[in-house]
Amino acid sequence: MATIKKSASLPGKLASPKKGVETKLKKVPKSKPVKYTDKSAGQPELPPIFDKIKKLMKPYEKGTIVSKGENGGIYNLVSEKTFEFMGKIREELYFASIIIQKGYVGFYFMPVYGDTKLKDVIAPELLKCLKGKACFHIKKDDPQIMGQIKDALKVGYEGYKMRGWV
Repeated sequence: MATIKKSASLPGKLASPKKGVETKLKKVPKSKPVKYTDKSAGQPELPPIFDKIKKLMKPYEKGTIVSKGENGGIYNLVSEKTFEFMGKIREELYFASIIIQKGYVGFYFMPVYGDTKLKDVIAPELLKCLKGKACFHIKKDDPQIMGQIKDALKVGYEGYKMRGWV
């Protein structure tokens, strides 16, 4: 395989593997930072869902739980308390996150990692939205689902509190 070398005689041009053929350098556009709200283009129902879930999460932003990485369509709650888990010292522990994705709002609920039995107390309608271990895909503004997210946050926070993680 031939390599393309910069031509010494013609600045801004590349020497082609074919003798005597030259090509111009193309400017590569700088990448733009990701704006998560851009993922909801054509889906105006997603930002209001995001806002409602964020409003449910806000009361837990207290004590050692702080907001990290809040930007556009993303919101994270993290406990900044040093603790030991599974023999390792941890400096922080995620509690919950939301992010606007293309087609849904991802609600990441980390307490289910610390206590797998927690899924047994999460309401069945919310469990239907579970797509993986801790990610719920919320696609519509359903008052029942919002109430179940509120309940799950409360149970998850109490579990973290009981373990001394907040």
